[in-house]
Amino acid sequence: MLKYVVVVAGMLFCSLSGHAVQQPIYITNVRVFTGKDLRLSEPVTVEIEANLIKQLHSTPITPAAGAMVIAGTGYTLIPGLIDAHAHLTFAAAPQIAALTGDVGFVHHLAGREAGAMLQRGFTTVRDVGGPVFGLKQAIDRGVLTGPRIFPSGALISQTGGHGDFRLPTDIPHDNGLSHTERIGAAAIADGKDAVLKRSREQLMLGASQLKLMAGGGVSSFYDPLDVAQYTEEEMQAAVQAAENWGTYVTVHAYTPRAMQMAIRAGVKSIEHGQLADEATVKLMAKQGVWWSLQPFLDDQYANPQQGEARQKQLQVSNGTDRAYNLAKKHKVQIAWGTDILFSPGKTANQNAQLVKMQRWFSPAEILKMATYDNGRLLALSGERTPYKGKLGVIEPGALADVLLVKGDPLAQLELLAEPEQNLLLIIKDGKIYKNMLAAE
Repeated sequence: MLKYVVVVAGMLFCSLSGHAVQQPIYITNVRVFTGKDLRLSEPVTVEIEANLIKQLHSTPITPAAGAMVIAGTGYTLIPGLIDAHAHLTFAAAPQIAALTGDVGFVHHLAGREAGAMLQRGFTTVRDVGGPVFGLKQAIDRGVLTGPRIFPSGALISQTGGHGDFRLPTDIPHDNGLSHTERIGAAAIADGKDAVLKRSREQLMLGASQLKLMAGGGVSSFYDPLDVAQYTEEEMQAAVQAAENWGTYVTVHAYTPRAMQMAIRAGVKSIEHGQLADEATVKLMAKQGVWWSLQPFLDDQYANPQQGEARQKQLQVSNGTDRAYNLAKKHKVQIAWGTDILFSPGKTANQNAQLVKMQRWFSPAEILKMATYDNGRLLALSGERTPYKGKLGVIEPGALADVLLVKGDPLAQLELLAEPEQNLLLIIKDGKIYKNMLAAE
């Protein structure tokens, strides 16, 4: 029998077994940002075995035979970045193409964007709305490259809500499903029973958490920004369905009324919330609800909007400073995400959106938020997590998602805004997806 071994992306493939056997990887003499600590470690050797971080060695060691050894002198090792509010299927597609075009074309765009996102250093995303189950499967099975995906599946929305993309000519709508419902982008549900059914459908398909639209939005067609959507009873139906499956509900909401209704219904995370008042923020802190905030400002990184949507966008961006300040004041658990949507020209700004968080936080606080803190939010999925193991940290037993940065991002966070030059090594699940350094 012919036996051969091929080295690809830090893995050894042996024809006899048909299974991949990953090389141990040693990154030597490197300073580490663990995700938990707001400072760098002294130089250590980080040992990766299979898909896990095995050990951080503070004294010199002899690498295992056949291991890959990478010199980390002068560089910084950080956990893979996590975007807690992504829409992979819809990030790189123009709105008209995403909502009315051939879904096959949209999925091809999403696959290309997933690969680009991994090369920007994002090893995990929480996808909070869109048909990504197939993309996740393709990435997990190695058909495509991309980040780990925590999928919500279809956006669950009331009629006329933030996830209702039907045309006015489709109303009244008593029979059949709209295009966006058929492709798994949205699930229109009115009433407790319908919400319960649509929630169970997304869980059946593999949702790691559910996403409900609890209030008005910027990019949606019909709903003013100030409206609250769904009743508490309807939201409680989704919460009960999620809790029965050991996971949670997050909601899109901007206003105090929408946010407070959702909190009373039992949701565990609020997306956006830029128009929150102090009473609502206090309630979030008291109930331990996560605030998944995005740095929406009226700048070059904003999703393009026109007309009435542009006015809603300005209202939101004007509330961003106050929202972050209130979150800090009341010590709410903050997650970081981008919410790049229908913006093919904006997806490359994902890293810049992280860097601009320096308006409110130190570089160390920002990196902790985009790694360890976001990882704790993902852990709310409990048994529905698609990936067993710790994310967002560099410690023994954690999943081996790490980035080697050229320099010190705690001193110069701007390094991350140029991933092509400054991310020297990208490892996800113990596999090397980029290596600009020669092995020793």
